[in-house]
Amino acid sequence: MELAMAAEELKTVVNRLRRAQGQIAGVIKMIEEGRDCEEVVTQLAAASRALDKAGFAIIATGLQHCLTDVDMAASGDREQMRARLEKLFLSLA
Repeated sequence: MELAMAAEELKTVVNRLRRAQGQIAGVIKMIEEGRDCEEVVTQLAAASRALDKAGFAIIATGLQHCLTDVDMAASGDREQMRARLEKLFLSLA
């Protein structure tokens, strides 16, 4: 399944991933500096949410493109595509 996203969708996902990257770098620095556990966990949770949102955006776009492809596909292909999409979705759950 190829990742085909519109420019605006791609920009949003990349921005979320960059935000998560910065948050993870911040978490590493906080740990190295011996910062408060609650602050570290809060920042780590924010990074996790940013990654989740990026993943869900990619899956949603994939669903949109795949559903179009599935409409044109045979019944067996449809079930295989559904299983693949379900597996992707559950990988973020």
